[in-house]
Amino acid sequence: MDLKSRIQGLANEKHITLAELERITGISNGQIRRWDKSSPKADNLKKVADYFGVTTDYLLGRETQNSPDWATEDDKIDLDEWLKSNMPMGFQGMDMDDETKIKVRAFLEGVFWEDKQKHRNDDNKK
Repeated sequence: MDLKSRIQGLANEKHITLAELERITGISNGQIRRWDKSSPKADNLKKVADYFGVTTDYLLGRETQNSPDWATEDDKIDLDEWLKSNMPMGFQGMDMDDETKIKVRAFLEGVFWEDKQKHRNDDNKK
């Protein structure tokens, strides 16, 4: 997934447009739309990462998922393996478009981390 798609997915989760994101973060109008063809300035990338509460590495695809601070490297590997083990995403026999796949993956990541945290808390009570 490229930078612009990753940002678009995060914006969709917050129900905002890229134009709204630009206004909120103080980035020039239309800049983010161009990031699929040109590299963003580091300070603009940081503004977007800070707004969404993710790392710049996550936006750039250097991290495979946006994981909680408490997650270990083994936890992250568990998530990757779990997501890769699922069937291709579709609905009623039709493939999902990329935007929908981003939303579904984000939802599944959230469910995974909630469950992982719950089991971690249960293990600590024993």
